[in-house]
Amino acid sequence: MTRVATIPLQRTMASAISGAQEKLAITQKQLSTGKKATDFASLGTEAVRNLSAHSLLEQQKAQANVAKRVGTTMSLYQGHIEGIQTATTSLRQQILNAIGTGQAAGLQQAMDSSFNQMRSSLNAAEGGTPLFGGSQIDRAPFSVTTLADAASVPAAQAFHDDNVLASARVADGLDVTYGVNASSMATGIYDAYRAMAQIGPIGETLTDAQNTALQGVISKLDMGLKQLGAVNADNGRKQNQVEDLTKRGEERSLLLQQVIEDNEDADLGQVAIDLSQQKTVLEASYSVFSQLSSLSLVKYL
Repeated sequence: MTRVATIPLQRTMASAISGAQEKLAITQKQLSTGKKATDFASLGTEAVRNLSAHSLLEQQKAQANVAKRVGTTMSLYQGHIEGIQTATTSLRQQILNAIGTGQAAGLQQAMDSSFNQMRSSLNAAEGGTPLFGGSQIDRAPFSVTTLADAASVPAAQAFHDDNVLASARVADGLDVTYGVNASSMATGIYDAYRAMAQIGPIGETLTDAQNTALQGVISKLDMGLKQLGAVNADNGRKQNQVEDLTKRGEERSLLLQQVIEDNEDADLGQVAIDLSQQKTVLEASYSVFSQLSSLSLVKYL
């Protein structure tokens, strides 16, 4: 005799409803998070690629941060170097005017001011660390306090840096050496200031000896400015190199980000369509289950 029962059918429908609810919950999760999956395991075959892309992206971000810091430091170098150049070039012109006219009113003050500008720039610091000291961070790179003191202090005793230059990795397998030391850029100009100091105090009118000595100062200033200009040019070249590497790194980061988004981010338009369809299926399942639950053989006996 064939047995008629609705319970197995109800169980089947309950299982279908549970599956529909699970699918709807997943779709709702995708809509709220914007992601296809909650973990890498759910990405299937794309999991390995995305793990690698995430690792490379974090590495690229770290290198980008280093490159930005290096770029900022080199901009500080440039600012101080050009500050010395500007002050020294202006002083050079005043000396030439004094040599040409024999009148030196204010020239001594201009020399002192320009020297102080150089001293301040050479001893500039970033975060408490001297910019131009190399690895010597326990003292100022330049120790001569006044122009008058320079007369008796040779360059070897005036500068306290070393040949250790800062370097940083700004791209895969590429380290950029970018440090600038005080002695490498200012020994020539300091020799010119020593020559000025050895002339002695300058009044409003130049003596013949002072006029001749200042002509020698001009020659030293020219050599010092040439040295300073070469250091600034090298710093500028490295700035351009870091900027190019930073730009390439940003492009690489965008590419990696796109790979990650393609594999992880949900298509919200499709998610909305799926959500509507799954909601309709679930509502239909509820309706069918309700109808099955109300069936009874008593009505047909």
